[in-house]
Amino acid sequence: MAKRRRLEAPSTDALSRIEAEFRGETPDRGLLAKGVAPIAQVAADSAAHLQADSAEAREARARLEGDAAQLQAAREAGLLMVELPLEQIDEDAMIRDRMTMGEAEMLELRQSIAAHGLRLPIEVFELETPGRAGQRYGLLSGYRRLMATRGLLELTEAEKYRRIRAIVRPRSDAGGAFVSMIEENEVRESLSHFERGRIAVIAANHGAFANTEEAVDRLFATGSKAKRSKIRSFALIFEELGDMLSFPEALTERRGLALASALRQGAEGQVREALSRRTPADAEEEWALIEPAVNRLETALRDPARGGRPKRPAPVAGWVDDKTLRTSTGITIRRSSDSRGHLLRLEGTALTADLMDSLMLEIRSLLER
Repeated sequence: MAKRRRLEAPSTDALSRIEAEFRGETPDRGLLAKGVAPIAQVAADSAAHLQADSAEAREARARLEGDAAQLQAAREAGLLMVELPLEQIDEDAMIRDRMTMGEAEMLELRQSIAAHGLRLPIEVFELETPGRAGQRYGLLSGYRRLMATRGLLELTEAEKYRRIRAIVRPRSDAGGAFVSMIEENEVRESLSHFERGRIAVIAANHGAFANTEEAVDRLFATGSKAKRSKIRSFALIFEELGDMLSFPEALTERRGLALASALRQGAEGQVREALSRRTPADAEEEWALIEPAVNRLETALRDPARGGRPKRPAPVAGWVDDKTLRTSTGITIRRSSDSRGHLLRLEGTALTADLMDSLMLEIRSLLER
């Protein structure tokens, strides 16, 4: 039979100790009387402490957030200047409008950068895919400044020339990029007539504009109607003789317009034949080869013995040269090539959308044989 445990009443000291512990674990009756829960009091105390200690911190955080927003806005707007490694910039991401750079001018620019630093940053845009050597940025403007800095790096191997100040512009359409490049060069040093016509044709051929007409109108929108007309004349010279001329940028306005007029009258074959006789030593010798063909055509068109209004001679069908073929219907076919393959360019008023569709089907049939 199990023994029953005898209960004993706690002593006075034990009761006092229990009461003290109970009071320590029990909330203040005053707070309870006010209807304030203990956890609410703890939260209030913590909040008051946080507010007292972080007013300046919150102000600093707000300032940093504002600065970060402004920095992001500047970056997106292309207003942020950075320093980029030279090897990260692809200067050939766009075809340049400037054909030549004088060595004397480049030497002067290198000396200026060496003495005073780069006063004006170059402009770049971020490439969608890395360049041919892994570059991240394509050059938009500042070709001479970039080349001068690279020249200084080769000469001195100084660490300060391994990077260059640049503004990263937003990636834009190709037409806008060509416009920006031309605006810079026109402001700093006017392009030659031939350079203007050349870049208009190249921009159109690269798909930046629908055709040369639109390219001239967009690239030189601030120019007068007469100026744009002259640029179209030099664009024609580049299209028909650009591969044969050795000193095209030296063509004066008068000579260029006379040559363009002769080309419109069908003088391309005669001019190309004259240029193929020998390689000219300078611009004057080159014009001496061209001028007789131009003059002969002008004389024939203005021969008073013929009477009446001068008529434009019909273009002769057949091969104009090894890259140009003219049909009896007046359509001219030119062939060329670039890094991606071969190109055929068709010109003539007889070309229609239906004819182009038929031609493409014929080409497909020929290639699938």
